[in-house]
Amino acid sequence: MKCLVVVAHPIADSLCYSLAQSAIQAMTEAGHEVLVENLYQAEFSPSLTANERQSYYQHPFDSSAVHSQIQHLLSAEALVLVFPTWWFGFPAILKGWFDRVWVPGIAYDHATDLGPIKPRLHNLRRALAITSLGSPWWVDRLLLWQPVKRVLKTAIFGTCAPACQFEMLSLYKAECLSAKEVEAFCSRIERGLAKWF
Repeated sequence: MKCLVVVAHPIADSLCYSLAQSAIQAMTEAGHEVLVENLYQAEFSPSLTANERQSYYQHPFDSSAVHSQIQHLLSAEALVLVFPTWWFGFPAILKGWFDRVWVPGIAYDHATDLGPIKPRLHNLRRALAITSLGSPWWVDRLLLWQPVKRVLKTAIFGTCAPACQFEMLSLYKAECLSAKEVEAFCSRIERGLAKWF
């Protein structure tokens, strides 16, 4: 499979980067074609430009500034997102990647009456979100009802790639984990990816 890994953390030796390396290694060793899109390393701008926003309801969307990222998304059969959860949401750079890359004519089409959008990412078969949180599990799950997971599953993959099988692995209390706990979570990533293929 063609696998796209999108990493969204500003520090190269961060926990998220280690988690991404576990995913990349597992998929590479399984013989899959892996492309890594490191958003900070690529200095990806999260800000939707005026031209991009003005073309949202015109055909075609002005994708000139993000053409390579769009091509990577369109060619992917599997997508792995690796990012920290900050304030129970996406890092700005990852939110901007969705704003600028998952666009009309690429990830979906507008309905003629501006009703529900029509999905276009039919090639995307698997998606895994790997995230770290500073909070304990019960805050994310019981108090806030997993907002990031709900947005990804329902609003993003559910509307743009409804046939895509989505999973999420969340590493809680990330600031105070032992090396053994991180290693155990990396093993979960590897086992989760092994089920895909």
